[in-house]
Amino acid sequence: MNKVTSVLRLLYKRNDTATIEVDTLEFSRLVLEGKNIRFEELPCKDQELSFKILQSNLKEKIQIETFNKDTLKTLNLYDDVNGFNNAAGLLADKNHFPGLDIVKFGENISIIQKRITFENTSVLDIYEKALSVFRDYYQYEVIQAADRKMVEKIPEAAFREAIANALIHRVWDVDSQIRVSMFDDRIEVVSPGGLPSGITEDEYLSGKLSVLRNRNLANVFYRLGFVEIFGTGITRIKQIYSEASVKPSFEVSENAIQIVLPIYEENANLTEDEKAVYKFLRKNMLKSMSEIAPYISFGKSKTTKLLKDMEQKGVITIEGKGKGTKYRIK
Repeated sequence: MNKVTSVLRLLYKRNDTATIEVDTLEFSRLVLEGKNIRFEELPCKDQELSFKILQSNLKEKIQIETFNKDTLKTLNLYDDVNGFNNAAGLLADKNHFPGLDIVKFGENISIIQKRITFENTSVLDIYEKALSVFRDYYQYEVIQAADRKMVEKIPEAAFREAIANALIHRVWDVDSQIRVSMFDDRIEVVSPGGLPSGITEDEYLSGKLSVLRNRNLANVFYRLGFVEIFGTGITRIKQIYSEASVKPSFEVSENAIQIVLPIYEENANLTEDEKAVYKFLRKNMLKSMSEIAPYISFGKSKTTKLLKDMEQKGVITIEGKGKGTKYRIK
C-alpha cells in the first residue's frame, strides 16, 4: 500500500449533509487547491512544444510581430525553472490533451450524418475548427435581387461563447472530450467538470460571480478577443436570445456543464401560454389537436384558442378542417 492510498483511506470531505470519501483524482485537486496551484500551472509533461498556431493568432488579432520565450513568459506559459506549463501544452500545436467531439444527427439520434473529433492539437485550432463545422450546418446565404444575405439558424455569437466557455472552463485532468451534439432544432455543448469551488449554480447562471478555473488560458482567449475576461459568457448568450421564442438552457451537475442553443426564432409577442404551445410544436413539427392536447396542460378549448391566436400573429399555420386539422410552425 503506497503513501497516497494510505492517506486516501483517511481523507473525507463534506457534501451537503453527508460525509463521503475522496477519490484519488479529487485528492490531487484538493492538494493543489490547498497550495493555491491550478492544473494549468503545473509543468507540462511535454517540453518539446511548438506554437505556430498561437504565433499566427497573436500576429493576426493583435499585431504582435515578435514571438519568443519572453512572449510565452508574458502570457504565463513558461518560466525558467519549470519550463512549459499545462496551459502552454493546451495552446501548443501538438499535445497529449483531449479535445472536442462533434456529432451531427439526422431526424433522431440513431441517424449520424457526421462525426469528427479534434484532439491533441491547440485549443485555438479546436475553437476555429468547431466554428467551421457550425457554419456548414447553421448558416446559409439567401439571394435577394442583387444582394446576398447571410442567414443564421443559430447565432454564431452564441455558439462562439458556448465553445470558448467549454474550452477555458473545463477540467483538463480527465481524459474526456467536450461533446457537441448538433440537431436540426438545437445544439448541445457538454463540457467535463462541474463548477469550480467558490461559486454556486445561481451565481454562475446569473453572472453575479465568475471564478476562472484556467486563468492563463482564459487570459490568452481574452487577449485574442475571443471572450470577455470577466466570465460574461452565459450572460451574453442570454442577451443574444433576448427576443427569441425559445431561450437557451443551462444545466449544471457535479461533473459536467451543458449549454443548449435552440434555433433562433423571434417571439412575435407571444404570451407565456403561447410559448409553451410553440415550444411543443417546434420539437414535434406537424401535429393534430389530439396529439398536442396530452402534452399541454391548458385543456383542449384553451389550447385551440391559443393556436388560433398564434395563427393570427403569423407564427403557425393551420392546415385542414375538422378532425383532420393540423398545426405547424410557419
